[in-house]
Amino acid sequence: MPDLASDRDAIRDLLARYTYHGDRGRIDDLAACFAPDGVLEYPGAAPCGPAAIKASLSSGTRDRRLTFIRHHITNPLIIVDGDVATARSYFCVHSNFGPDHSGTYDDRIVRTAEGWRFARRRVRIDWQTKASLFRPMVTRPTNLTP
Repeated sequence: MPDLASDRDAIRDLLARYTYHGDRGRIDDLAACFAPDGVLEYPGAAPCGPAAIKASLSSGTRDRRLTFIRHHITNPLIIVDGDVATARSYFCVHSNFGPDHSGTYDDRIVRTAEGWRFARRRVRIDWQTKASLFRPMVTRPTNLTP
């Protein structure tokens, strides 16, 4: 019989592993957080499957001044229904010059033989500083100005 507290703890661990691996540039490990047909939807892309996610996140150019990245996840709302779960979290990213951008993660998560994995992770950007070292990514209109 599934244990709701253990499932929620394992899902919080998945959320953290994705973040830590991404911040440290471990794209293989980040991509392993997804189910075989998992989708990472972020501004401008929606690759499907770990190999496509890795390829998408490894493509493009990166501003050489960007040497520090930390994602901070807060207030995850996790609902578990058997072998499927949903989670919604806020995040804020700090980079070399302080707060860089923030938004939400909307997740559909599935239990696999390897543990909980993302079936779909949708990244929405609510705010981004004009001084950001990342490409422009705001996906929602806002009245906030940096």
